[in-house]
Amino acid sequence: MIERISVKTEQRTELRDITENVQHIVDKQNVSEGLLYVYCPHTTAALTVNENCDPAVQTDISNTMSKLVPANSGYTHAEGNADAHVKSSIIGSSKTLFIEKGSICFGTWQGIYLCEFDGPRTREVWVKIIKE
Repeated sequence: MIERISVKTEQRTELRDITENVQHIVDKQNVSEGLLYVYCPHTTAALTVNENCDPAVQTDISNTMSKLVPANSGYTHAEGNADAHVKSSIIGSSKTLFIEKGSICFGTWQGIYLCEFDGPRTREVWVKIIKE
């Protein structure tokens, strides 16, 4: 079964912490051990696992992506969001994580983020759990 999370973004570029939303699905499905697949079905948004303690990290990621892939750089894609497509391709659309003892396994300070590159929008994140 695929569960869906709705994420409303407020800026053109932002990182939204969805860790609690995903953990809620793990709790709801009463999973003790397994694999967790998190997927973003959008071409101008992505998913990353990164620090969720200092919000400056999210700002640094957004600012660096904007420097690496500027909004107006002579793209041929006519919709005006070519940079968002490139950024989402660089970051990626999915993550695979472990579930152990009912919790998502993270390193110190890690969390799951939806990376918005063409907002504001309402996005979906799909979650699939394979129980052991």
